[in-house]
Amino acid sequence: MSDVADKLSYFQAITGLEDIDLCKDILSAHGWDLEQAISSFTTSNSDDNNSPTTSSIANVADTSDEAIERYERFALVNNGGAGPPGLAWKIITLPISIISGSLGLVSGAIGLGLWVAGGVLSYSLGVIGLNNSRRIGESSSAPLVSAMAAASEAMRFVSMFEREYGDRRPNFVPDSFMDALQHSRREFKLMFVYLHSPDHPDTPSFCEETLCSEVVSAFINENFVAWGGSIRASEGFKMSNSLKASRFPFCAVVMAATNQRIALLQQIEGPKSGEEMIRMLERVIEESSPVLTSARLDAEERINNIRLREEQDAAYQAALQADQAREREKREEEERVAREVAEAERREKEEKEERERAAREADEREAELVKLREAKRLLLGAEPEKGPDVTQVLVRLPNGERKGRRFHCSDKVERLYDFIDSCTDSLPIGNYSLATNFPRVLYGPEKLSLTLKEAGLHPQVSLFVEINS
Repeated sequence: MSDVADKLSYFQAITGLEDIDLCKDILSAHGWDLEQAISSFTTSNSDDNNSPTTSSIANVADTSDEAIERYERFALVNNGGAGPPGLAWKIITLPISIISGSLGLVSGAIGLGLWVAGGVLSYSLGVIGLNNSRRIGESSSAPLVSAMAAASEAMRFVSMFEREYGDRRPNFVPDSFMDALQHSRREFKLMFVYLHSPDHPDTPSFCEETLCSEVVSAFINENFVAWGGSIRASEGFKMSNSLKASRFPFCAVVMAATNQRIALLQQIEGPKSGEEMIRMLERVIEESSPVLTSARLDAEERINNIRLREEQDAAYQAALQADQAREREKREEEERVAREVAEAERREKEEKEERERAAREADEREAELVKLREAKRLLLGAEPEKGPDVTQVLVRLPNGERKGRRFHCSDKVERLYDFIDSCTDSLPIGNYSLATNFPRVLYGPEKLSLTLKEAGLHPQVSLFVEINS
């Protein structure tokens, strides 16, 4: 009963018929052979159109794509998104091509050309950011397979493939599909996709004789980034749905577009010889070469622009640092000069103040000396007249000048110093001594209190001034 319900649901999804009874009648007429019923229905619809144009082909293809997507959503919902259901698995591996079977060989050829051209145009527009149309493999907010699980599946597939078919094979990258796609983008290569169907009878011979042949594997390794996955695994099953894989063995050539999307350039379905594979892959490379070259040149230009901007930024930073260093040196020099000027002004001010203070002190000392000399002159009193009690004193100064005066013989020797201090300002007060030549007698501080007569200086004496050392 479940098998009948699955076939009925799939037939409705493909044909778009809503009448369940009509669908049952069509399937029953073909013995519940899903392939014959779908082929009969799509062929009859195609025959009803007397003049098939490119536009009508595109419309039928779009209807089939939408029907497949409806069925995929139905299958994933009813199976919890956990993998391919039993019947869906059998249907996926059926050797039918919905588009080719419904449109015939001519339609298939036209569709193939439109497919490749559309993929190249889609990628070209995607590179320059003008293509907003829907692409295969759009990223969703809830990806079906996590990146870590997808990478683990890819590694298991590579290990399995090498174990079964040897090491002369395409170098499948052990990464998730999207990581491999980004790898191809970075290397400016197309991406070769192989979906492995272990149960398909053509799979072993295709892998051994075509895919793993020395010429094909070398050609793929040189010109493509290769990714493979088993449709029994989650990501392989997801990609078989995304790429509309309907016949096996299945290969595809895709190209990275924008926002983690892919542009489908070529599908290779069913068993193919090595020569056919090489010929189809060469044609895809030739058609895609201008896009890849343009993308590579654009990337190189971006890299050169980035490098140029970095060099300009580095030169600007160097110039800025040099300007800042010069400005800092200039500022430091100005500060140093300002400090020196301030220091010089400070020293000059201090020196001026010192000079003014010294001059003031000198004036004060001079004023004191003038007062002292005047006081000493007053102490001398009037010069006495000549007489027996009067002593005649003659003093020779260091500069050769002579000073003479009369004193009472009772005057102290100290009065002689007062006389010298009061009559000349060339001698420092208290810093000299009076002495006689012959016999040499020094009249120093110890004799200041003696009278002239007691000191032996009466009635006359000739003295000279001796500066104290």
